[in-house]
Amino acid sequence: MADKPKKPQKLRARLPRGLGDRGPADIAATRRMTDTIREVYERYGFEPVETPTMEFTDALGKFLPDQDRPNEGVFSFQDDDEQWISLRYDLTAPLARYVAEHWDALPKPYRSYRAGYVYRNEKPGPGRFRQFMQFDADTVGSGSPAADAEMCMMAADTMEKLGIPRGSYMVRVNNRKVLDGVMESIGLGGDDQAGRRLTVLRAIDKMDKFPESEIKKLLGPGRWDGGEEGKGDFTKGAGLADSQIDTVLLSLKPGEYTFNETHFVGVTELKDIESLVRASGYGEDRIKIDPSVVRGLEYYTGPVYEVELTLETKDEKGRPVRFGSVGGGGRYDGLVSRFRGEPVPATGFSIGVSRLQAALTLLGKIDTKPDFGPVVVTVFGGEISGYQAMVAQLRQAGIRAELYLGNPKHALGQQMKYADKRNSPCAIIQGSDEKASGKLLIKDLIAGAGLTEIKDREEYLRKQAEAQIEIAETDLVSTVRKILDKHGVKWN
Repeated sequence: MADKPKKPQKLRARLPRGLGDRGPADIAATRRMTDTIREVYERYGFEPVETPTMEFTDALGKFLPDQDRPNEGVFSFQDDDEQWISLRYDLTAPLARYVAEHWDALPKPYRSYRAGYVYRNEKPGPGRFRQFMQFDADTVGSGSPAADAEMCMMAADTMEKLGIPRGSYMVRVNNRKVLDGVMESIGLGGDDQAGRRLTVLRAIDKMDKFPESEIKKLLGPGRWDGGEEGKGDFTKGAGLADSQIDTVLLSLKPGEYTFNETHFVGVTELKDIESLVRASGYGEDRIKIDPSVVRGLEYYTGPVYEVELTLETKDEKGRPVRFGSVGGGGRYDGLVSRFRGEPVPATGFSIGVSRLQAALTLLGKIDTKPDFGPVVVTVFGGEISGYQAMVAQLRQAGIRAELYLGNPKHALGQQMKYADKRNSPCAIIQGSDEKASGKLLIKDLIAGAGLTEIKDREEYLRKQAEAQIEIAETDLVSTVRKILDKHGVKWN
């Protein structure tokens, strides 16, 4: 007996962790949001530019050229020339490469914005994705504190334009020179102390999450998540002495301190930025100096800024949600210089679009309804060319329209269910009787959707009559336009 042929295995439809699909409603919400951000950025004089999703790995500024296989943090591969190429980690390093490559043709300072997906080869988790969208604006070629002040003011304007009221967000500003000065004062200057400096910065960055007693542990021997030795995960500390810890904590509190020249320069630059934003009418309820702002990327060289949502809300399960940072940036005077071999000052600001959209959705500040779909022309026997002609007529008038391309023998009910799933504002119906008399039926699906909520019989019958009307074929475009206009649906 011959063996039965093996049944072919179905491929399992699945996504890698840290990635997500997006439907029409999500995409429409993102478009509305990015249009708003773009409007603010352009008001500040920034112009658009696009860079590719991939760059040579060494251009990203995160890896040494002698590494055999860069893979920590970025997704990388070798091309046929054995050159390492990586998916972009952020939008700033590609801009630095672009500006350096087109230096002679660009106006200086060069002001540009760009939006796009970035990719992180990191362990995904709640709120941490391998692909997410950012929207950046940068000024390259100006070392003026006014360029940094503009980024802070633009960040505040963007939050308010997106519907986040004053008092519900804060733009917090610090300076890496302030932090570097403190590090030098406690003996953590120089390349050989880079690892400990990073540990100190990470501890400072948790000032808004932990009490000072826990920060001391992170600056000193380390901290157990469970609060006691042996409980929970252990985070190794920076190993600072008590006097060093006291200096770091002192630097984070309000007061006039000068630890050294580097610290003094940083404080002076912060005062300049504060003076500029106050002169433009941005008070401490919108932009404030905060010595605990660190920002994670290592290429920042001066002022750094972070936009934080300060209000709390609850998720769908009633649990409290605190959003925290939804954007930030800073001065990165060394990135373009890597390509140019000369000092090139630059500063930029980035909004985490994906993160901010999630926050705005929870706060009810963004329209999550999908855009209306096309007008659907249904099909009932006869020549399909006649129905296609109607679709063409609507499209030529600038109206989104489609022909029902399912089985033409499908009943009207099935075709109307399709139109509902397409979120169509109205559907066109023409059976043999209507065709013989040169008539059409137009079903107003938006008006019809509210019929079930009407309790009064007379009102129900009146609204039902309004939801389906018979017209002459020649009135197709004008009638559809009236229906779309009545419901505020854009059609051109």
